[in-house]
Amino acid sequence: MRSRLLWLTVAGIILLTGVSIGAGFYLDLLWFTELQAESVFWTRIKAQWGLRLAAWLLMFAFMLVNLLITRRQILSFPNLALRERLMAGGYMRLLAPRRITLLFLVVSAVISWLFSGFAAAYWMDLLKFLNPAPFNISDPLFGLDISFYVFRLPFYRFIYTYLMTALILPLIMVGIIYLLLNPPKQPGARLRLPTGPGLTHVSIILAAIFSLKAWDYHLQRLELVFSERGVAFGAGYTDIFAHQRVLQLLLVLAVAMALLFIVNIFLSRPRLLLYGISALLAVSVLGGWAYPAIIQGFVVEPQEFALEREYLQHNINFTRQAYGLDRFRTRDYPARETLTWSDLEQNPGTINNVRLWDYRPLRDTLNELQAIRPYYRFKDVDVDRYIVDGQYRQVMLAARELDKSRLPLPAQTWVNMHLQYTHGYGLAMSPVNEVSPEGLPRYFIRDIPAATTGGLELEQPSIYFGELTDDYVIVNTATPEFHFAVTGDQNEFTSYTGEAGIPLGSFLRRALFALRFGEYRILISGELTAESRVLFNRNIHDRVRKIAPFLRYDQDPYLVVNDGRLFWIQDAYTVTDHYPYSTPYGDFNYIRNSVKVITDAYHGSVSFYITDPDDPLAAAYSRIFPGLFKTFAEMPAGLARHLRYPEDLFNIQARVLTRYHVTDPNVFYTGEDLWAIPEEQDEGEILPMEPYYTILQLPGYAEPEFVLILPFTPNKRNNMIAWMVARCDQPNYGQVELFLFPIERVVMGPRQVENRIDQDTEISAQFTLWSQAGSRVIRGNLLVLPINDSLLYVEPVFLRAEGGGLPELSRVIVVFQETVVMEETLEQALVRIFDAREDPPPGDPAEDPPNLPSLPAGELSALIAEAQAAYSEAIERQREGDWAGYGVKIKELEQILNELARLTE
Repeated sequence: MRSRLLWLTVAGIILLTGVSIGAGFYLDLLWFTELQAESVFWTRIKAQWGLRLAAWLLMFAFMLVNLLITRRQILSFPNLALRERLMAGGYMRLLAPRRITLLFLVVSAVISWLFSGFAAAYWMDLLKFLNPAPFNISDPLFGLDISFYVFRLPFYRFIYTYLMTALILPLIMVGIIYLLLNPPKQPGARLRLPTGPGLTHVSIILAAIFSLKAWDYHLQRLELVFSERGVAFGAGYTDIFAHQRVLQLLLVLAVAMALLFIVNIFLSRPRLLLYGISALLAVSVLGGWAYPAIIQGFVVEPQEFALEREYLQHNINFTRQAYGLDRFRTRDYPARETLTWSDLEQNPGTINNVRLWDYRPLRDTLNELQAIRPYYRFKDVDVDRYIVDGQYRQVMLAARELDKSRLPLPAQTWVNMHLQYTHGYGLAMSPVNEVSPEGLPRYFIRDIPAATTGGLELEQPSIYFGELTDDYVIVNTATPEFHFAVTGDQNEFTSYTGEAGIPLGSFLRRALFALRFGEYRILISGELTAESRVLFNRNIHDRVRKIAPFLRYDQDPYLVVNDGRLFWIQDAYTVTDHYPYSTPYGDFNYIRNSVKVITDAYHGSVSFYITDPDDPLAAAYSRIFPGLFKTFAEMPAGLARHLRYPEDLFNIQARVLTRYHVTDPNVFYTGEDLWAIPEEQDEGEILPMEPYYTILQLPGYAEPEFVLILPFTPNKRNNMIAWMVARCDQPNYGQVELFLFPIERVVMGPRQVENRIDQDTEISAQFTLWSQAGSRVIRGNLLVLPINDSLLYVEPVFLRAEGGGLPELSRVIVVFQETVVMEETLEQALVRIFDAREDPPPGDPAEDPPNLPSLPAGELSALIAEAQAAYSEAIERQREGDWAGYGVKIKELEQILNELARLTE
């Protein structure tokens, strides 16, 4: 009875597992079909399971044949002692021919299934092997096209691993059998090696293993282009003239060993096999490690540069190719020490789009002011550009997504979580450079329902697919969907009319979805109808990765408003770690941003566009999945205008460039021209500077454009040496330029500018005063703005109450050369800094631009001096414990600050 119950339990578990897997398979097929990606689903399934089953069947057949060969020896049973023990225990009946065959069949099937399972993970390597695309670049060592290393070599390595596994497992199994059948002649004696048919059998398997090992040595030769030995990545002097020769010798020895095993079938000398294996191991250890180490230490290192120069050049060239650095255009930038109002007037696109709002304080502000309801959340703030009132404006925008975890616990019912609260609503969009009198952002798009200005339109604000949509929802049910709150107790409801979702339809589908999500209510709920549709895999990160897991994705998708609808744009990368001579960055050494992915926030459709048709990896993927990718020309023009150079790729290229901007192997070897990413302050921490999007009028171009920019400093120094800019607007999208500063003089870097701000007595006094008054000072990103061959530095300052509250944009710091000023607005700071430097004549139109009020610099300076004196005296009174005197001085300081405020109105 117990045995029957056990078998029933096991059978039930197997049945439920099978049904669950089948349900998942069927629903995934429906999901891919809904997204018009059914061919992608079947291509992957056929490749995965085709490779998995082929690997299993081949290993099973080979293992079974080898085990069956031992059956005759087992039936003869030369080990008399073991025979007597088996007979005494009554086990000899198990050794009947049919039972041995059945046992071998089961053992071969199970073991081969377990050990061939890894093959399925190589499905993409198989497809790339069958669909290569040429790079038309040859490696300098073997003269092979790069495509061999990217598309062929990884699959060859898999084949080697698989075949070696398929040979070693039967060798172990038949070896154990022969050892058991040929015991030592006397107790305690050494094990006897197989003889006769057993020796022949083992020798054939070993011959195959060593033949395969010879191929492995050949593959290792080819993999020398990925060597990490020496001063640079890739094959160097020691690899070519020492390690390669050892591998060639090992290859010959492995072939000789394979022949020796075949010959030994006729010689029947088991010890000869041990001697051969020992010789191969000795050459492998001594030659593969000791000899190259001796050459490296005693030949190469004493004259390293002379011997490695050629290979250093290979590393430089191929690394620059792999990361796209060879496409960069390099120019000189004079960084002049003069800048006038006339220069500012010539760059209105730059000055009118200086990004004052930092994304972190702005995100907090939006979550306080624009979330409207506690269950909405702004996860991230992105930077983009739009035409607003006919002007090219830089904006910051964020999606207002639904965060159901913020619903009150009593409201987190199944109906609310999956039928009623189904989508987010709209977005907030604000200009990067405008602020209200209260220090808060102004808006182009705001509120619920959405209020828009400047010609922007938002007709469909619902967000069913986003970054916070981690669960499934069911639409078109008897329960109306919550759209937005009209008043405190009145809500607006809606019904989904989009194209996404899988119809529930039949009872069977209900059962499958109930099993998929572990939710019985799907099966019994009366709120669901035949027209109800299930939306799942709604998180845009998971959604694109499920369709195309072979691509890498940027960590920062961004929202776009186009034709009154909302879309997500994600950057996707093709990568490989098999680009010869290219230094790895993490787990890859080649990267291209060849694909842009656009997801409709309402309909859920996902489109993959190839933006770099010259990328061989993208070409290969297009062949593998012919229906998945679209051409760039097919992308809607409104969305193409919002493409950005991806920040992740820019960061990678910038970090590689810190060393590989050098093309001379001598300078590269000495390391005398290393660069670094500048550092900046972020809420009291010193962190690497982040690249930032901005609108600039680049040197040599007539129109302002949206770009991504980052400066560089020399390694372990703080002055600036260059800046890198990626252009984002069509038709120049993807062009990267590198501007080099003069080496004969010092150009201030971000850290030096931060230090200069810290040392300014007026600014430090104001920061201290705010801190003592219970406010927390938050310094935003320091912006380095190239203007007419000069550099202007801008840093916003935010205030936040220590107990919490809204971060407010309180001041703007502007630095040019030796002058540092802080004012309430950028305009006032620019007026003050250039008044102090130039003292322009009143009314001069060239020096007094419109909308920038002129201030009495002398009176202003006197009041600042008085404020500093009052502050110093107040601090002195505080130290002496004279709190009455302290109060008098603080009151005096307040009066001076009020006067300053009046003058700057």
